[in-house]
Amino acid sequence: MSSLPAPPGEVRTRWAERNPGLDVSPMEVIGLLKRATRLLDRAVEPLYAGAPLTAPEVDMLVPLRHATDPVIASSLAQRFGLSRAGVSKTLGKLERRGFIARVPNPADRRAALVTVTEAGAAAVDDLFPRQLAAEAELLASLGDDREWVVEALGRLVESMENRAVRD
Repeated sequence: MSSLPAPPGEVRTRWAERNPGLDVSPMEVIGLLKRATRLLDRAVEPLYAGAPLTAPEVDMLVPLRHATDPVIASSLAQRFGLSRAGVSKTLGKLERRGFIARVPNPADRRAALVTVTEAGAAAVDDLFPRQLAAEAELLASLGDDREWVVEALGRLVESMENRAVRD
């Protein structure tokens, strides 16, 4: 017989009992972030069933969709906090399927200039508004607290980015 996992507060208490010197306080923030991410993924997942793109691919294409100039992969990696290798792999998949084009950068032969193709723009124009609608539905009950949440999350991201820069 399986049972449900213990609620987060109980898990923290158990860790504190078993390891009294262990600071379990990060679990409060990180646990909520992970749960929010899972809920978001579950809300948008149906939009991508059978779609020509995945949600992470759409995320990669959105900044390219309205860019006035070609973009280099390293700037995408920096924007999303991803590795250059991961971004390059995703861009390679998108290029093979005709959603982006890459051309050598005349200023730096090691970097390619990336642009979205008409097929990529059409796919983003179809999927992204539906993703936004699903996200808006998830956030609708926040009401006036939305600004507070955005400010708090902004502070969290800034703190995490500052820490990542120091490491």
